[in-house]
Amino acid sequence: MKNTNKLLWYKQPANDWNEALPIGNGRLGGMVFGLIHKERIQLNEDSVWYGGPRDRNNPDALKHLSQIRKLLSDGRLKEAENLAAIAFTGTPETQRHYEPLGDLLLDMNHRETRASNYTRQLDLDNAITKVQYTLGDVTFNREIFNSYPDQVMVIRLTASEGNSISFRTSLDRGNGRNFDELESVSENTLIMRGETGGKGGIVFRCGIKIIHENGSVKTLGNQLFIEKADSVTLILAAATSYRYDDPEKQCLTIIERVSKKEYQKLRRNHIQDYQELFHKVNFQIGDSNEQLTELPTDQRLDLMKQGKEDLTLISTYFHFGRYLLISSSRPNSLPATLQGIWNENMLPPWDSKYTININAQMNYWPAEICNLSECHQPLFEHIEKIKENGKKTAESMYGCRGFTAHHNTDIWGDTAPQDIYMPATIWPMGAAWLCLHLWEHFEFTRDVEFLGSSYDTLKEASLFFVDFLIENGDGLLITTPSVSPENTYILPNGEKGTLCEGPSMDSQIIFSLFSNCIRASEILGTDENFRLQLIGLIEKIPKPKIGKHGQIQEWLEDYDEEEPGHRHISHLFALYPGNQISPSSTPNLVKAAKVTLERRLLSGGGHTGWSRAWIINMWARLEEGELAYQHIVELLKSSTLPNLLDNHPPFQIDGNFGGTAGIAELLLQSHNKKIHLFPALPKEWRKGNVSGLKARGGFEVDLSWDEGKLTCATIYSLKGENCVILYNNESIDLKTTEGQTYQLVFDDK
Repeated sequence: MKNTNKLLWYKQPANDWNEALPIGNGRLGGMVFGLIHKERIQLNEDSVWYGGPRDRNNPDALKHLSQIRKLLSDGRLKEAENLAAIAFTGTPETQRHYEPLGDLLLDMNHRETRASNYTRQLDLDNAITKVQYTLGDVTFNREIFNSYPDQVMVIRLTASEGNSISFRTSLDRGNGRNFDELESVSENTLIMRGETGGKGGIVFRCGIKIIHENGSVKTLGNQLFIEKADSVTLILAAATSYRYDDPEKQCLTIIERVSKKEYQKLRRNHIQDYQELFHKVNFQIGDSNEQLTELPTDQRLDLMKQGKEDLTLISTYFHFGRYLLISSSRPNSLPATLQGIWNENMLPPWDSKYTININAQMNYWPAEICNLSECHQPLFEHIEKIKENGKKTAESMYGCRGFTAHHNTDIWGDTAPQDIYMPATIWPMGAAWLCLHLWEHFEFTRDVEFLGSSYDTLKEASLFFVDFLIENGDGLLITTPSVSPENTYILPNGEKGTLCEGPSMDSQIIFSLFSNCIRASEILGTDENFRLQLIGLIEKIPKPKIGKHGQIQEWLEDYDEEEPGHRHISHLFALYPGNQISPSSTPNLVKAAKVTLERRLLSGGGHTGWSRAWIINMWARLEEGELAYQHIVELLKSSTLPNLLDNHPPFQIDGNFGGTAGIAELLLQSHNKKIHLFPALPKEWRKGNVSGLKARGGFEVDLSWDEGKLTCATIYSLKGENCVILYNNESIDLKTTEGQTYQLVFDDK
């Protein structure tokens, strides 16, 4: 098969949702099962959420803040936690949750029952899913894609002989229980109507229209029947009251507009739009092994689990990660949730919303380095929504200016604490971490206009901590109350706690936020007084400390953790995605970071997909290519489903995005004011090439290598900035002109 490193394919239909193939255009998602006789495409629309916006800020929080701080300072942990569980948790305790749109069902009227030559595939090069099989003497084909320019799902059915396509189709949601109406609005069009539950629930509409060549179409009940057609195109659209005053009118208008276009034009529009993003980067490692590439994807994954090396499958995994980001996060969509846009459950795991103590951030780790800056936009738009709600939370809960959010948010940008779970709930750092993505986007694009529009958000996020931080007895500015996300510490007397003062991750995030805000103020030539204030405060932020085991301390005090193999490795934020810890500038902290990772792993760390992905990025930053590669292999072996989606378990998409970013970090790093080529190239990746990766400063980089040595390197300057390029301990100072490409020559011995 062509494009073997950009193709997922299988010899059988999906047995369950975890084997179905994902398609999406940012807003509209589908999971294609490829069933022969009774096809199911599970549907999502990104704004179908339960309930409307609410003010969940606990009215008793502020009046008890000083008491909780005093209890923590006095070492009365349980009293502090018991009070916080009542006075600081959200009212009610949980945010809104994401729901499925429904299912598109095709009941094929095949005369034969036994199929042969079955294949099901997802072509990552054109974002089209195909199903092919033979019944008797007739070969049937389906093509399914979600078009971003036309904002529809398109399903095309063809056959090798005329008059061979007969089926009935309908829409469903929860076996008829979770929608209000399903009716035909014309002889070839159905509309499903419903409203999600809760106060202010979202009204949704989903419609399909049949366009057939020869044969006939009719409605019977609330289904469409197609008889003896040569080919059939189904156009599916959806709209909700989240975006439109009249979602039904919007849905039908889209369908009517799109149905006037020929199928091949719809297909061309889709491919052209998709490839403008996907073709920005190419990646291949090793030589193609025909014995492996001729095998279906699930069989190759099984062979990796048995210890077989498959470098091409790693290339495919990388391309799949970029495909998923393009498919789940486009301008004018919502950001990718914990499951991207793909969710079949009315009550999904963790509500399928935005977990912002790492998971939502990890979704966007590949956005800049993998040259998908456009896909970052939905997150930036959502931060603005969080900003407005977060100002209310900052004032009502903490008496602070600026804005804050805790460890979750939802479609409405809810910023009050989520759950009554003390290891995670009281953590006012979510907005601060999200805002670091604004700076990262500027660093890679050098878009000063964007920085100017984002400065107020960076400032308001920083302003919260100007007010919130308190000075402890050692003269350090610390957060309190807070937690080290989802972990538990043990005091010398054996008492266990979660709520604490000054966990290490908090200080590392604040250091990054203040540093970014200071630098943004300098670049924009604005807000000098606030900049000077931050410069004065940042010196009092606790720096990463080395503990009794030679590890980076997770807390301000050198506590042991209850779970040494915990999935969160929060105290290494300064290593990745931060940049306070680096082999070139902080060798002692690098040594301690390695000890930290080794201790986590010896105790079973990395057991979830996203945690393993984080570890890949950390080993990459530590320039330990072999260790990073081992964890890439382990990510595929232990935490990857047959359709290559990440498995927590259950399915979470963050591991896909984190793994994709980690592969890129092995090839190119630029976080320490130098563009470092092959900082952690694994020896197993003996040869390969990559093009289009982005580096901070506004550069695109192409690299080729053989026998582990650089054979060709070019750099394209987007903004004409100067840079230092490092390879194999040799550096080049390069002065560039905007729009020019430069060939790099190193003395590689």
